[in-house]
Amino acid sequence: MAMQNKFYYKSPIGILEIELRNDTIQRLRVVESCSNISERSGYFEEVAKQLDEYFAGKRTKFELNIYPKGTEFQKKVWAELLKISYGKTKSYQEIAEAIGNTNAQRAVGSACSKNSILLIIPCRRVISKYGKLAGFACGLDVKQKLLNIEN
Repeated sequence: MAMQNKFYYKSPIGILEIELRNDTIQRLRVVESCSNISERSGYFEEVAKQLDEYFAGKRTKFELNIYPKGTEFQKKVWAELLKISYGKTKSYQEIAEAIGNTNAQRAVGSACSKNSILLIIPCRRVISKYGKLAGFACGLDVKQKLLNIEN
């Protein structure tokens, strides 16, 4: 039987709600509040450890099991985002070209906005073709903060 649990992690960008199912991250998002921060045990202990290291600037790549739910197009975009190296950015245009759909910049932006596994799938690393920050579910200030951690 599948075990599904929600855990809460206090981060520099707010409280993260992490949904795990059988040691796989199904969802990771920022929430307004929670009743209490979760005790670190089981697979959540590993997730929290890697998040600690990331926020401390000591981890450049997550090594966690993820299962993002979305359309085939969204999954293709998210797989491409996972290839963007720590400290680097790519434009929506570059992502569209990389997945073989040159005119899909807006659709790429839409797929980024539907990313249900924030931080692990690095949509923060996608910027406009003019080098400006654009769209981010948690706000541009949080996007900038995350990019600053990586630089």
